[in-house]
Amino acid sequence: MRSHPETLVVTGGLGGVGRWLVDRLAEEPYEIVAVDRELPTGTPPDGVDFRAVDLVDAGETTDLMLSVDPDAVVHLAAIPDPLNHAGERVYRNNVLSTYNVLNAAGRVGADVTWTSSESTYGFPFAESARTPDALPIEEDHPLRPADPYGLSKVTGEETAKAVVRRDGISVCSIRPSWVQYPGEYFVTEVREAFDIDELAANPEEAVGGGPGNYWSYIDVRDLVELIARSLTVDIDGHEAVNCHAPDNFLGEETTDLFAALLGEVPDPCSLSGEESAFSMAKAEALFDWEPRHDWRSESAVDGPDFGSP
Repeated sequence: MRSHPETLVVTGGLGGVGRWLVDRLAEEPYEIVAVDRELPTGTPPDGVDFRAVDLVDAGETTDLMLSVDPDAVVHLAAIPDPLNHAGERVYRNNVLSTYNVLNAAGRVGADVTWTSSESTYGFPFAESARTPDALPIEEDHPLRPADPYGLSKVTGEETAKAVVRRDGISVCSIRPSWVQYPGEYFVTEVREAFDIDELAANPEEAVGGGPGNYWSYIDVRDLVELIARSLTVDIDGHEAVNCHAPDNFLGEETTDLFAALLGEVPDPCSLSGEESAFSMAKAEALFDWEPRHDWRSESAVDGPDFGSP
């Protein structure tokens, strides 16, 4: 069970999500130690101490945790997908870094929030589109990854459960969707090129077809807010939580999209309109969180201005 932390370690602090999170948490009365492989260029927010650490190295990671002795850890650092890196490298990096962080956090008694992924369910990087067992997809849906990234995240969640059993900390595994950034919504290109008739005629090759994540996304600001809230709410043991925008990014009826992609709508299904294929009910119940940003209201805003070399 977590209590309100005073000292935080944030890994992956120079990544896309990491910069936004560090900027957001700097608004709170935390002492923040942000970690990445390199030190930042530019000026980080006041009160944020950056450290250069290789999290794949167990010694460096343990030394960090012992020296900082944080109340809580947010673990974001990872290779984010299996498409542009060798699969073995993705799996090894993500599994070892996550093990080292969770293991060291457990040893010092620090609660953890970390970014798992919707890829744990096995949909986004499958060789062909798969049918969910039910819609919306809830956190207890079976995890069936067949790619190194999704598998690394399932391994991370199992590691989290083991550390919870051993050390009695709490771990929140957030499963975000495809992260979008203000003024840089990559889903816009997909939507503008999408044609539902083409999807029905050629579901594997059409824009918006293939395996995919069922047209889901999340604004980085909503993901960061969920992480921030998770740090201040008491949870017991391990909890996995979806993090998705409220709708699909194509502006079509979600059941129509499934019918075009799969030839049928998964049953049971309680979706209506353009609702996301993934349920956010658990995040709302645990953390009083609802996504506030969507593709219709998307606009450019200034983000954090510090980064890596």
